Amino acid sequence: MLVLLDRGFDGNAFFADIAATGAMLLARAQSTRRPPVLAHLPDGSYLSNLDGLAVRIIEAELRMTGSDGSRVHEGYRLITTLLDPRRYPSHALVQLYHERWEIESAYLALRHTLLDAHLLRSGDRPGLEQEAWALLTIYQLLRMAMVTAVETRPGTDPDRASFTTALQAAKDQLTTATGVCAEEPTDLLGVIGRAGLATLLPARRPRYSARRVTCTTGRYHDRDEARPATPTTTTAITIRMHTPPRDPPPAPARPPQPPTRRQRITAIMNSDPSRSWSGRELAESLQVNLHNMLTQLSEWTRLGFLTRTSSGTHALATPP
Repeated sequence: MLVLLDRGFDGNAFFADIAATGAMLLARAQSTRRPPVLAHLPDGSYLSNLDGLAVRIIEAELRMTGSDGSRVHEGYRLITTLLDPRRYPSHALVQLYHERWEIESAYLALRHTLLDAHLLRSGDRPGLEQEAWALLTIYQLLRMAMVTAVETRPGTDPDRASFTTALQAAKDQLTTATGVCAEEPTDLLGVIGRAGLATLLPARRPRYSARRVTCTTGRYHDRDEARPATPTTTTAITIRMHTPPRDPPPAPARPPQPPTRRQRITAIMNSDPSRSWSGRELAESLQVNLHNMLTQLSEWTRLGFLTRTSSGTHALATPP
């Protein structure tokens, strides 16, 4: 199963939940996302990692030309768990992502074709959940029958099968109880499949149009003036891949630095914190010049690291 997601569902935790089910995903990333570039792939995509989830990133620019001479372009940054660029080339996935809008056809079939625009009947949550699962189950079974039938004609797009025809054929089967007690080997094509093949819809033409919403407060209220006001047939589509440079390797770890003079003095004083230490014995312990040691002890005392206990002796400052 491949799940298509738009930018509204861009989230690492949600992607991980989908991957945990065993399904693959192809999602569009938000423009603010900057995934790390771990390795370049031959098709222009690159490998990345999102909080432990291995993914492949496809960055592409689409330029479309309409039959009226208009031109539109849009940038895609897609995230997918299909990591093999040879089995799943970037151009094919970019073209496939366009079909995410077909979920709208599923909503139409559920709300209007199956329910005939009626509301669910149940008045409580368990009943509503039962009805919803029943609708989803019927929808899935009909779609499976439609795809099985279309696959008998190689090269035919499953989108051309009519959901309305499949539903009516299923209703007729239930009404007449035809084939309830099968006496012959299973007919994979079946009445539903044959009805679908007999009423194939015309192939959908590639087109684009302006975004329109009926809600005046919608996020797309301001129409994109680069797009034509009416649906326009697409005459040419150009896909150009963009591969960002690979992230530099992490800087090597710095070798451990020797302790500073103040750290060494602190360690000596911590060996016997109950006593005071003179500058002379500290200078002899570190094998440094006495004058330099006395100067540093005075500075560390002024900064609050040490406490002057008497003339020429110091101790570690007690933390507040």
